[in-house]
Formats: sequence, structure tokens, C-alpha cells
Amino acid sequence: MENKKVSFDAKRTGQWLMNNAIYVVLAVLIVTIIAIEPDFLSMKNLMNILTQSSTRIIIALGVGGILITQGTDLSAGRMVGLSAVVSASLLQATDYAYRMYPNLPKLPIIVPILLSIIIGCTIGLLNGTVVSIFKVPPFIATLGMMIIVYGLSSIYVDRPPLGAQPIGGFDKGFKNFVTGSYDIFGFQLPHLIVYALIVTIITWILWNKTRLGKNMYAIGGNPEAAAVSGVNVTKYLIIIYIIAGALYGFAGTLEAGRVGSATNNTGNMYELDAIAACVVGGVSTSGGIGTVPGIITGVLIFQVINYGLAFLNVNPYIQYIVKGLIIVCAVAIDIRKYLKKK
Repeated sequence: MENKKVSFDAKRTGQWLMNNAIYVVLAVLIVTIIAIEPDFLSMKNLMNILTQSSTRIIIALGVGGILITQGTDLSAGRMVGLSAVVSASLLQATDYAYRMYPNLPKLPIIVPILLSIIIGCTIGLLNGTVVSIFKVPPFIATLGMMIIVYGLSSIYVDRPPLGAQPIGGFDKGFKNFVTGSYDIFGFQLPHLIVYALIVTIITWILWNKTRLGKNMYAIGGNPEAAAVSGVNVTKYLIIIYIIAGALYGFAGTLEAGRVGSATNNTGNMYELDAIAACVVGGVSTSGGIGTVPGIITGVLIFQVINYGLAFLNVNPYIQYIVKGLIIVCAVAIDIRKYLKKK
């Protein structure tokens, strides 16, 4: 009896570790870095990590919804870049010498933000249409869109008389909108964290409390069965791609403000970071599985790696090796879970 109990507990422990591997990895990373360099554990560093993760979380939540439907989006980073350069060009200070539009009056911040979201939604609509109606594999459809969008952003940036140069010199109001903070009883809470939190809450509600979320998981689990059950697969796929585009557009505006400028290379490779964060965060490569908390944890893991290893003065190239190993291990665990269920 005793042996059976020990064996049962070991099995349960192993299963728990597998199901919560993402949180265990994050905890181990933080503890290891703190053990090597105790100064890492400070409110300043925590706020830096969360602030730098904010736009990545918004992008990853957009990518995550598409991955759950067995799709992918390689155009996400370039969509962030196009939204960034367009909104940046409309948010330059009126007294800045190198304005893209010298005669443009000062615009309310909401106008460029809405324009960026509309741009993202439009491209998302095109992606969703090509994938759901024309049945082009998401990898190919979004790869083509990635190239097209990069061309558009490059044309937009490389315009006479200024030519291809970073778009900066932002209005003070926009700078404060992005990089400012709320004073809560003496504690400074960065605006970016608040925006990411709002997007996270809205996304969680959409995924867990609406018909859209229910159908999204159904499509990811088995598109044919979902269609037979009465789910309009084409409609919901297009909606999911549009929502993802809206998130990329909003993130693009915030990223421009966070960095302080925008170029046609803004957002480059962000889609790969977002996909990696989703996979590490438990979004199944087979579709139908994924959670908002898991995706956020995946983003934080990579940010802790980047910030923590840089804090320890570790060779940047080693960081790529560590990130690659984590991605491979996460996919291996995911496939192992899938095979066990099967």
C-alpha cells in the first residue's frame, strides 16, 4: 500500500510539473538570477521588465488567437512597423524641424491611434479573407502579406524631401501618453503597463466569456467538426484576424512612443518573438489550446531572459541559445501532452 501511494504521488507530481512547466521555468529563472545577483530583485527592475513587455504582450495576444485556430501570422511584426511609422508621422511636435507633414496641425492623440487600428484591421481582414475563403495556408498568406506590408512601410518612410530617416520629434502629449506614469499614493505605475492590462482583460473576456472565444477554440480543436456543429468558420476566422490586426496597430503606436522614433524596420522579427512566447506559454502547436495568463507568462519569460542575462553581463549570443532551447523544450512538452491525450 505504501509503495502504491508513493508511486501515485510521484505520478501526480510529474503531471503537475508538466502542466505547469511554464510557471516553474519562470520561477527558476528569477530565483537563479537573484541568487547570482541579488540587486536584480528591485521594484525598478520589475517595472522595467513589465514596461518593456507591455507592447509585446499586446502583440502576442493577437498572434495567440490566430495560433489557437491552427493558424499563424508572420505579418504581425511588419504590421506593427507600418502602424508605428504612420502614427509617428502624425504625432510629431509642431515645432520639430524635420516634420514629415510640416503644415499638419496638432492632432488629438486618439486620431493617429484609431488610424493605426484601422490599418491593422484592414490588413487583418485581408489575411483572414485569403486564409478562410481562398484556403491559402496561413503560413504562406501571412508570409506574402509580411513582404507587402514591409514594402508599404518602406515607401511611406522613404519620401522626399527628407528621405529614409527615423521619424521622431514627438509631441510632448504623446510622449507622456506612452512613457508617462500614474501616481498612485506615491507609487509610479507606467502608462504602458495599464494599457497592456486593459488589453489583457478585454482579451480574456473575449476568449472565455463570449461566443467568439468558444468558437475560436472549437475551430482550433477541429475545424470540420466545428463547421458541422453550425459554426461559421469563415466568419469567425476573419474576425479573429481582424482583432489581431487591431492589436498590432495599437501596439505599433505604443512601440513608436516607447522607443522614441519609428523606421521601416520597427517591429522586425516581433512576430517570431510573439509566436515563441505563445508556444512557451502553452498555446498548442496543434491548435485549440491556449490561455491569456499562459501567453503573458511566455512573454515575461523571454523578457526576464533578455533583461536578466543582460543584467548579469552575459554574452548576447548566449541569450539566443537559451531562448532557442526553451522554445524547443516547450514544443517537446506540448507534443508529449498531445500524444498522451491521444
